[in-house]
Amino acid sequence: MTALLENDIVLIVGIVVLAWIGFTWKALTFSGAIGTFLVGIFIAMGFQGYGLLLIGLFFVTSSYWSKYNRKKKENMEDMHEKGSRRDMVQVLANGGVPALIGMMAYFFPAEYWTYGFVVSIAVANSDTWASEIGTLSRKQPFSILRLEKVEPGTSGAISSLGTLAAIAGASLIAIASYFLWDGITTMAIFWIIIFGVVGCFIDTILGATVQSAYRCKECGKLVEKKIHCLQPTILVKGVSFVNNDVVNISSILLASILMMFLSFFVR
Repeated sequence: MTALLENDIVLIVGIVVLAWIGFTWKALTFSGAIGTFLVGIFIAMGFQGYGLLLIGLFFVTSSYWSKYNRKKKENMEDMHEKGSRRDMVQVLANGGVPALIGMMAYFFPAEYWTYGFVVSIAVANSDTWASEIGTLSRKQPFSILRLEKVEPGTSGAISSLGTLAAIAGASLIAIASYFLWDGITTMAIFWIIIFGVVGCFIDTILGATVQSAYRCKECGKLVEKKIHCLQPTILVKGVSFVNNDVVNISSILLASILMMFLSFFVR
């Protein structure tokens, strides 16, 4: 009992430290730090320290790429609804599904939850790496649907550099999970990478179709904000309530469910 209590205390301290680091590194807002703590608690319930290590790997690497070459990304930040510091909603958009799976694994233990959890992190990492690294491409990206060149940072855009980054991001999580869980086989690594990248492309397709985009009446720029140049913008694409956070959580959830279903047939 004492050993179990000590282990729980260590996990809670680890979660607090992770949230504190994110806040002090200016990767998280205060609400984002609280969200990180809550997500960490639910993940620790189902997957203990191994789950925290995996979500921590996503957080550290994605924060690094978000800060990398920040000056070159400044012009694109004006297009997006939120800045580089994640608030609670953004944290839940990326960590809500892993947290939910962690809670389900605690109350209803089963091996397939592990596969769903790992893929949920793989999708989040793949999408973040694709977005943050892809925007640094020297070549102009193109719309995944219209196959025509668009501005860097546009939702639904892809590039060769971003695609390679997506594969690398999913691969990092898949390989790390192999060393954390005995049940993750080399075949499972392959499928985790596949569904991590598939989830990233689902995010891209949703971004190109149903995610809201607005036109600024003042400067004419296509943005994700409802207010730009101190003026209300005009909805020109998608559904008004479907923003980037909705797209993120939807793509992560769908890819995780697909992986859990496949886990019954692949080991």
